[in-house]
Amino acid sequence: MTEQDLPLPIGHFVTLDSGLRLHFLDEGSGPVVLWLHGSGPGASGFSNFKGNYPQFAASGFRNLVVDLPGFGRSDKPEDAQYNLDFFVSAMSGFLKAVGVKRVTLLGNSLGGAIALGMALAEPERVEKLILMAPGGVEDRETYFKMIGIQRMVELYNAGPLGIEQMRRIMSLQLFDSSQLDDKLLAERVAVAVHQPRNLFTTMMVPNMTERLEELRAPILGFWGTDDNFNPASGALKVLTHAPDARFIMLNRCGHWVQVEHRELFNKACLEFLKA
Repeated sequence: MTEQDLPLPIGHFVTLDSGLRLHFLDEGSGPVVLWLHGSGPGASGFSNFKGNYPQFAASGFRNLVVDLPGFGRSDKPEDAQYNLDFFVSAMSGFLKAVGVKRVTLLGNSLGGAIALGMALAEPERVEKLILMAPGGVEDRETYFKMIGIQRMVELYNAGPLGIEQMRRIMSLQLFDSSQLDDKLLAERVAVAVHQPRNLFTTMMVPNMTERLEELRAPILGFWGTDDNFNPASGALKVLTHAPDARFIMLNRCGHWVQVEHRELFNKACLEFLKA
């Protein structure tokens, strides 16, 4: 299967000043929300947020659901260093390329770390932050002690991923893995085949905890207490250091709050955005 044949919707493409070509969905009109997905084999903006952004569009927001470089239908350079600065620079270039000056950043996991990095680098651009189990608030060693990260690395390094191997990784994303359907798994398997091997080995994200006090944008956060990828204690770090933050903590919930508690997530986010 070529990248053109991926089982994902085709939206728009934009080429940044750096030459990087990114794919994104552009749905709705109104104040802009930039959706930043998490990492992991086969991830894409659509597979992360398909149950969320349509409701935001229906509620009067313009939704830019981007595929990060290395993911989805976006370019996947094999010589890139996929560290936080690379992603922040790419997303800043993306907003410039599509002509967006002010934005709410909504990010899950790696996407949450990128949102924090962007808000620290360009505070004047960021109106609000919505974070779901964001990365960037622990040292790298802490993340690699988590069972979800260990399983993902183990299976990814074992060779090409099929549906069942992807199911073993993705089942740890959710408290209730019965919500995983074969269509979602197939979407991710198809993308994973095209991802460069250096994507995860060069993915370095610093611990930004001590810098959170610099943030000026109000934060709405979510965290599942059964998260197998990012320790839920990270929520307290954000609440302790950021000047304006609130978190919704959910039990019987894993790493994908927006999937496992879709209605609650959508409702809380839209109330926050409209406040």
